[in-house]
Amino acid sequence: MGQGGEPRRVRAHDGELGAAVARAQEGDEAAFAVAYRFVQPALLGYLRGLVGDDAEDVASDAWLEIARDLGRFKGDGAGFRGWTATIARHRALDHLRRQKVRPRSSALEQDVLELPGPHSTHDQALESISTEAALDLVGGLPRDQAEAVLLRVIVGLDAPSAARVLGKRPGAVRTAAYRGLKRLAKQLGVQGVTDDGPRTLGESK
Repeated sequence: MGQGGEPRRVRAHDGELGAAVARAQEGDEAAFAVAYRFVQPALLGYLRGLVGDDAEDVASDAWLEIARDLGRFKGDGAGFRGWTATIARHRALDHLRRQKVRPRSSALEQDVLELPGPHSTHDQALESISTEAALDLVGGLPRDQAEAVLLRVIVGLDAPSAARVLGKRPGAVRTAAYRGLKRLAKQLGVQGVTDDGPRTLGESK
């Protein structure tokens, strides 16, 4: 097993996160602080991949909106992570527009071919990569691949949840994540991966 495993670690706390969110919706400020501590590190990592050094400022804007709209949220811990990632992404794109910096586009944005074959190569990359390594490496990926990898590795979302955040079909997100992680796996020197390996990060739904 690799040294990373962020998605599994993040998901292990979804029950506690969901309970904290439910209490926060009833006005428990301490519970909101608990939910913040669960979500903020991954959210900040995701935003660093989108806006770099401005991530803290964008995260602050996102949390103001999250706090304001908390009563409208319906869902569990995993749903809350996806919901907060969506809000953070919108704030990041607003920030980039204000800076008149367009997010990098890629021909792969229109490339929605279904993932060819099992996910074992990209699963092994997911398990072996650490948060720091992901942030260092994703900057060199096409934008659609970078966002898919950030949402899968840093935020710990499954493909359908990541697709909802990005407004794309799950197949397109799986393809982007596969291609991005295949490139990262090559850079990380992942060897001996077979097509019939275990699907350690198969979709949870």
